[in-house]
Amino acid sequence: MKQIKFLANVNVEKPLIDFLNEKGFDIKWVTNIDKLMPDNRVCEIANSEQRIIITNDKDFGEIVFYQKKIAYGIILM
Repeated sequence: MKQIKFLANVNVEKPLIDFLNEKGFDIKWVTNIDKLMPDNRVCEIANSEQRIIITNDKDFGEIVFYQKKIAYGIILM
């Protein structure tokens, strides 16, 4: 079975990142990669690495529904 992988946007708080790490999930945090990364680049990384995006940013709604950029999923907190 394939492991679920996540990409957490910069606006996701560190305690959630730490919790998911402790539970054994494969999670990357955009803050550790590039704090100024544009949303489209976040989507590109998520797609290329087959990760589900976790975000508090409602702008991803436009990217997901109108531009159809995300194939693996998004969790809007």
